[in-house]
Amino acid sequence: MSMKPKATTIRVSVATRDRIARIARQEGRTMTEVLNEAIHDYERKRFWEELNEQIERTQREDPESWAAYTAERELSMGPPSRSRRIAPEWEGLITFPEENDENNAR
Repeated sequence: MSMKPKATTIRVSVATRDRIARIARQEGRTMTEVLNEAIHDYERKRFWEELNEQIERTQREDPESWAAYTAERELSMGPPSRSRRIAPEWEGLITFPEENDENNAR
């Protein structure tokens, strides 16, 4: 016998409820599944935004530590690839250190 997860009610506008319902209907999923996926995607987006902010802060406030980190990284992983590609959903969320160097050199 499986236990059903506890549930609660949240207040959203009728327009928001209708949007969630439309997406769920179009995709053949429940509104809860749509919301869970949206929250998961938002959390992943925030993770990468915060990571990028931390990297930029370290580069700005502690360049010596950043240089030591990148030197150590290159020893273990080799130099960064010029042809590196990232997943489309991460485009614009993270800037790689070598891209900052290239942009600042212009």
